[in-house]
Amino acid sequence: MSPSRPALRLSLRRYLLLGLLLPIGVYVLLNSLSLYFDTRDAVQTAYDRTLLASAKSIGELLTVEGYDAQARLQASVPHAALEAFETDLRSRMYYRVSDMNGEWVSGFEALPPWPGKGLPPSPYSALVHFYDDFYRGDPVRVAVLLQPVVSEHGRGMAMVQVAETLGLRQTLVGDIMIASLLRQGVLVAMVIVIVIAVVQRATRPVRRISAELQQRPEGELTRISAPDAPRELLPLIDATNQLMGRLQNLLDHQKRFVRDTSHQLRTPLAVLKVQVQSALRGDVDPQTALLEINATVERATQLANQMLALAKVEQLRQQTDTLPLDLAEVVREVALDLSPLVAERNLDFELQDQPMTVLAHAWMLRELVRNLLHNAIRHSPAGGRLQITLQVEDDQAVLTVSDQGPGIASTQRERLFQPFWTGDVPGSSGLGLTICQEIVRALGGRIALLNRHDRGVGVPDDEGVSGLDACVRLPLAQPASQRGEPDKGKITP
Repeated sequence: MSPSRPALRLSLRRYLLLGLLLPIGVYVLLNSLSLYFDTRDAVQTAYDRTLLASAKSIGELLTVEGYDAQARLQASVPHAALEAFETDLRSRMYYRVSDMNGEWVSGFEALPPWPGKGLPPSPYSALVHFYDDFYRGDPVRVAVLLQPVVSEHGRGMAMVQVAETLGLRQTLVGDIMIASLLRQGVLVAMVIVIVIAVVQRATRPVRRISAELQQRPEGELTRISAPDAPRELLPLIDATNQLMGRLQNLLDHQKRFVRDTSHQLRTPLAVLKVQVQSALRGDVDPQTALLEINATVERATQLANQMLALAKVEQLRQQTDTLPLDLAEVVREVALDLSPLVAERNLDFELQDQPMTVLAHAWMLRELVRNLLHNAIRHSPAGGRLQITLQVEDDQAVLTVSDQGPGIASTQRERLFQPFWTGDVPGSSGLGLTICQEIVRALGGRIALLNRHDRGVGVPDDEGVSGLDACVRLPLAQPASQRGEPDKGKITP
């Protein structure tokens, strides 16, 4: 089965040209037809008046003897009477005079008599009617006039027919139409030239931007500069620049991830290789060697998992399909998963929560709570107190994880959230807090680590530290009615 052909797509220039020139062409065509009919009617009316004048002129030359039914018409119409109305050799005029009974009196006897009965209403004051007929095989225009004839010896009615060939009329209509079409053709040509020039000028920024993008080397995602672009293109250019910015951030993150991965995994792999070689040489007993290898593998596994988690945070940051989640329920689930670690260190664990909904990815919330709680468990002394508090402040969900560890030294505070910064904690990969910070940023919140003192919270010195408070603030989700979505109730991960 052959692949389907892509749909025909018009370029912007062709679309504009068709959109502008096609209506103009249709209008010119309709206008030409209307002009033809109007011109024909105008020429017809003008020459019909000439026929009427000829008929009246012949009617004035008639005489009659007798009255009414006994009236006998007489006509002496010289040919010169019609020559005055013949403008040139392209038309010929014929006449026929008859009485009301249709009896021929004068003129061209072969001219067909008036076929109608009576005369229909006419715009002229005289009893006249115009119709089309044929004479000697040529189309003619005929005027029939009912002419009263009165003399000293009688009174009667005459029917005067004057016919004219259509050559002059058709020639005049054709000349007028040709002159009009020539003017309209010149106008259309001027419109086409102007429209093409304007469209070319209007689409020049689009062509320039397209050529610039095609000439860019692979991987270059710098902003598009289009100072001459029309205002209608600015939203598209801004959206494209924003998209390029997001792609550049994603590309930079991928490069940084590959660089950090290659650098960080090199050390545990080298240590693992040395340990294996030492065990093969018999430098240490097998049990000790396996324990060392196991510890190295665990550290490498933890490092790989956290680096993959950091990469997943960046991936989810690009997605907008967040869901309203109950933060309290997520905290309870994670706390239940880590309860063996809490029990192992015999910690006095307390959870104070209340339902609160935030917009997030379920994995993000779980990873955030897991890292914070895992750090608190690690730094808490055995038998110490560990507390998680959930509360709402200023339309924000506030998650606080409090431990009784040594807190954070002021010398380490500036590098707290930097990747791979372990401080003085042995066995740490230095990525846990980095993952937390990236998750909180992706959710539009803030994170802070504050030493807790006997004299209060946030005292800047390092003395009298009674523990650490990890405080996360996340924006609360709006109700479904305010988000323009149907209320589906609480959604849990």
